Amino acid sequence: MDASSRGHTAAGAGRGGFRVERAPDGRYRWQLKAPNGRVVAITVAAYESAVEAERGFEGLRAGADGLVARITHVRDGIGWVWIIPGSRALPEVRSSRAYERYATCQNAFRRFVVLLAKQPALELPERVGPLRPSDVRR
Repeated sequence: MDASSRGHTAAGAGRGGFRVERAPDGRYRWQLKAPNGRVVAITVAAYESAVEAERGFEGLRAGADGLVARITHVRDGIGWVWIIPGSRALPEVRSSRAYERYATCQNAFRRFVVLLAKQPALELPERVGPLRPSDVRR
């Protein structure tokens, strides 16, 4: 599918894997699916282009071994979510759902890191110019 339409799927992301989608506001967000098709992580950050969303994912994938999550209780309702803070401590990535137990949420984050590290590196086009802070919206 083309990135300018409803979504853009990276190679090998048929049932599981990495996927960039265009949000109703016109910006792009990515998600990571497990092999069974369940979404395990979504980006909180919004990007101006599909390529910038792919770059954000690639940066996270390259540093998967050093990721640390903050596990927090959901504000409304029952459960726990994991969040990976990005720049200025704003959330960059979060779990796609809330988990009933703290320990289950910890395990889900560990599984996310393993899945993330297994993703193939993306072949991205060269950057045309320097990325301006206004190019990535949160």
